[in-house]
Amino acid sequence: MNEIKLYRKRFIPNETIFLKDDIILHRDEDVIITKWFVFRPKEDFDHGISCYYIKQGFKVSKFLNEKNELVYYYCDIIDTEYKKEQNSYIFSDLLADVIIYENGFVKVVDLAELADCLESGIISEKIVKDALRRLDSLLKIIYTNGFTKLSRLLEIEE
Repeated sequence: MNEIKLYRKRFIPNETIFLKDDIILHRDEDVIITKWFVFRPKEDFDHGISCYYIKQGFKVSKFLNEKNELVYYYCDIIDTEYKKEQNSYIFSDLLADVIIYENGFVKVVDLAELADCLESGIISEKIVKDALRRLDSLLKIIYTNGFTKLSRLLEIEE
């Protein structure tokens, strides 16, 4: 079978990017784990590991600095489409995100973008409902001390 291809689709800006440099560390029907380097240099982090929870509709990423130290965890609410013919996954970023800092502080971000996209017709009401339900599910996991189980998969040997 041909090589697996991963794509990230965003609504703002409207783009689909081939994640050609991401390295797949693990794949099964429930999760895909990748390691990656940033597209554009950042001051506080330059690489990381991500776990796409396909059925649950979110991606948990461990952002690391050049010393391989944790900066924070970043959780994207996503929708996943698998195209069997191309052996490719398209991960659509549904805008709502959660940042979890090392001290345990949890910050929900980009909800205004979600509302703006709905208002401008960029996304449908169904997408907003799906995003909010997945966000709620993720926050319940985080607030009931379940995040350790999710982040454990990011400790995979590189």
